Amino acid sequence: MPDKPHDARGVAVPSGRLARLARFGGLAGGVAGNVAVDAARRFAAGERPSMADLLLTPANAMRVTRQLADLRGAAMKIGQLLSMDAGEVLPPELTEILARLRADARRMPASQLQKVLTERWGQGWRDRFAVFEPEPMAAASIGQVHRAMTRDGRDLAVKIQYPGVRRSIDSDVGNVATLLRLSGLLPPTLDVAPMLAEAKRQLHEEADYAREGRHLARFGELLADAPGYVVPRLHADLTTADVLAMSFVEGEPVERMVDAPQDERDWVATLLLELTLRELFEFRLMQTDPNFANYRYDRTTRRLALLDFGATRALSPQTTGRYRALLRAAMAGDREAVRRGAVEIGFFDASTDARHQDAALDLAEIVLAPLRAGGVYDFAEPGRTARLREGGLALAGERDFWRIPPMDTLFIQRKAAGMYLLAQRLRARVDVRALLARWL
Repeated sequence: MPDKPHDARGVAVPSGRLARLARFGGLAGGVAGNVAVDAARRFAAGERPSMADLLLTPANAMRVTRQLADLRGAAMKIGQLLSMDAGEVLPPELTEILARLRADARRMPASQLQKVLTERWGQGWRDRFAVFEPEPMAAASIGQVHRAMTRDGRDLAVKIQYPGVRRSIDSDVGNVATLLRLSGLLPPTLDVAPMLAEAKRQLHEEADYAREGRHLARFGELLADAPGYVVPRLHADLTTADVLAMSFVEGEPVERMVDAPQDERDWVATLLLELTLRELFEFRLMQTDPNFANYRYDRTTRRLALLDFGATRALSPQTTGRYRALLRAAMAGDREAVRRGAVEIGFFDASTDARHQDAALDLAEIVLAPLRAGGVYDFAEPGRTARLREGGLALAGERDFWRIPPMDTLFIQRKAAGMYLLAQRLRARVDVRALLARWL
């Protein structure tokens, strides 16, 4: 089925609990219908497909992404996390379809936008602005961003939360979890309760724009000494729990840098990797969402703009210490020390089957190769992505290996994997060992 054409008028966000539940019911029914039709066709042809084969089809992925994009809020956010964290593991066709959730959120129609801002800022809110662009610059899972100019001359980017997002988080997470359980794609022995509880907690935090504003201001202070970065300035007088006002910063999406000259691609990747290390070892405060849309690059000033701090997470000294030990072992090429570090961090435990431990360590050796490289490391090395996908798919197929690591580990790995993937996409060349040496 072809995707819906873009609606220039926007698509209203369903904010009521029953309206959202009905969408989930329709989604489940539509997927079930696709499965039934496909199963009948394939059985008639003499095939014996598994349930996973029937569920993981482009048609079902298209249906899921379209519905989650219309729902927005926590439902869409979870879809984005799946598409980002799947990285190089899902088949390319499904990854491409899911990736639309990172870029193709549907905006609110003008009438709903007017209603939301009147509720947040009061009836006379337009009098405060010389210009307020009605078309959003960007639309994402829990909000959309508009450019505006205040009457006192401030050039702003204003992020506005979709209505009903905060109220729908718990039910949306529960509904997505139910869909995953009913699909049979998760092994029954896997305890997803801690991850679901953490997902709810983080999504509630991300939906609190006043909290994000505080982290925006904090990172502005932490990076004040770093000329390679620019953090928008918070405008507290226009910021509420549902609206975040910050200074507009110039730049183009980092994904567009794939065709830039090699030195620019190298510089952008260096800035991203260095920031991740500072967050982990110096700040102990990490923006854990690696969505590429969170970063823009200004070629004129050679500065990287950091745009989103909703998923900011404080890290304990114990966590950073364990990562320091693991990375030292990786730099030394000490496989047994890496194994002990992986157990300490929680990637697997000492009782995990030795075969699964070795498979995980083989993958880790591919990922940690930049640390052992002397001098500049070429992230575009041919064959690495294929090896990662092949090894990841093989390990993912071992359901008795599946486990959920501690939440700090889960979010650090999410950020690190995203930066690694972006460096690969940029085909960057970076002296990673030199970047890391100052922290070890």
